[in-house]
Amino acid sequence: MVKIRLQRQGAKGAPFYHIVVADSRSPRDGKIIEQIGTYNPMTKPSTIVIDKEKLDKWTKNGAKPTESVKALIEKA
Repeated sequence: MVKIRLQRQGAKGAPFYHIVVADSRSPRDGKIIEQIGTYNPMTKPSTIVIDKEKLDKWTKNGAKPTESVKALIEKA
């Protein structure tokens, strides 16, 4: 199954996330299929950048977003 989820980047105490499409069996920071956006919680307000065309393409193909990604999509 393919999921849309967060991939953690950045240093300890300064997280930065990539919003990626990945196989649900791969580890959190493992192999990805495609990067569709970014999320930076360290800025005030948080910065969320999502490519809507890629998001629509993957959801039509059956990719399921995780709960945290659903919340970010609603904010963006």
